[in-house]
Amino acid sequence: MAVELDVFVGNTTIMDEEVYQLWLDGYTVNDAVKVRMSSEVMEECEASPDVLLSDTMDQYRTFQMCERLLHSPPKLANQLLFQIPPHRQAMLIERYYAFDDVFVREVLGKKLSKGTKKDLDDVSSKTGVTLKSCRRQFDNFKRVFKVVEELKGPLVENIRQNFILSDKLARDYAAIVFFANNRFETGKRKLQYLTFQDFAFCAGQLINNWTVGAVDNMVEDMDVDLDKEFLQDLKELKILINDKDLLDQHKSLVCTALRGKTKVHTEMETNFKNLSRGLVNIAAKLTNTKDVRDFFIDLVEKFIEPCRSDRWTAADMRLYLTHYTNSAHLLDTFKYQVVWDRYMGVIKSCIFKMYHD
Repeated sequence: MAVELDVFVGNTTIMDEEVYQLWLDGYTVNDAVKVRMSSEVMEECEASPDVLLSDTMDQYRTFQMCERLLHSPPKLANQLLFQIPPHRQAMLIERYYAFDDVFVREVLGKKLSKGTKKDLDDVSSKTGVTLKSCRRQFDNFKRVFKVVEELKGPLVENIRQNFILSDKLARDYAAIVFFANNRFETGKRKLQYLTFQDFAFCAGQLINNWTVGAVDNMVEDMDVDLDKEFLQDLKELKILINDKDLLDQHKSLVCTALRGKTKVHTEMETNFKNLSRGLVNIAAKLTNTKDVRDFFIDLVEKFIEPCRSDRWTAADMRLYLTHYTNSAHLLDTFKYQVVWDRYMGVIKSCIFKMYHD
């Protein structure tokens, strides 16, 4: 009785990048074979369906055996089971931890818990990302969060060292961890126009300027938790809107500086007090956990939407906020310039990113 065996003997582990991506994307073996059969490369090779099926199954088995190592990337470099060149290891890790922006946008700011994971069926249907891929990406977010949660030192560097990711991907994961920890609201309808990269940029600004790590770079949770002392100090800024003389002086300085530089000067002057109250009240309420969560929705409702309704351009916004921030330094009785600059530096950067005219 004849027995046919598919046998391959070698040293370096053969990994097809296209098949690896199909595996990451959650394709079954049969669906992956169909995709490979339709590619021009396979037409040129004239590979039969049986050969492709055998090769795909073999590749999938290899990826599944490597997966436990990918959960702790440094182990991949130190293991002896698979002979994988360093550049190929880097590719495997980077792609395994890569994610779909449409998927992360749906879970950004939510608790990385079993409850959220149960909702991934709906997220998969909404985004078109396979359920298997959604689960991989979600588990990666949770794994990174747990590893770096209590580590001392800069968040991005901790992620890069523990997961051997590129700087860009490490920064994106830092944003995901930061949002998950602070539970920022990102799902409201008014925020749907913002992309993950918009939020990731804002997260970078908050991490670099408003966290404990912005002051002390060797404390636990330094880049994850907001600096409570700074948030408490922000309450002092209310003098800018509660003191009528200061409010009027601030308005006069800003509007005088803007005269002749914008087509919406009248609107800026008319709405100055409401806009200023909006920004200062956001600052004063950040000691409250719920108001921290509503930070982005507050920026949209109290500042961006009023400006958009008055047809401000992005250039108008930049000009206004620059003079609004700088003019506070000219107020003789205003004593909180350091706190003001730390606050407004982030506010300006976030609004510039979020204001799509």
